Amino acid sequence: MLWPMLAIALGFLGLTVLAVMALRVFTEVRRLSGQVALASRRIAEASGELEQAASGLARAGRTAGR
Repeated sequence: MLWPMLAIALGFLGLTVLAVMALRVFTEVRRLSGQVALASRRIAEASGELEQAASGLARAGRTAGR
């Protein structure tokens, strides 16, 4: 009777450890997705600023070439 109870207890302990690890993975994935979203917004803003700077430079080049 001892061995089946020990096996059940170890199985429950193993499932508990797996659940805790799954929860940690879930929280880290959420944190990483937030960082990816922030980086994506920053890249989009930088792209817009670069586009504005390039168009201003192109206008300056056209007026200087005349």
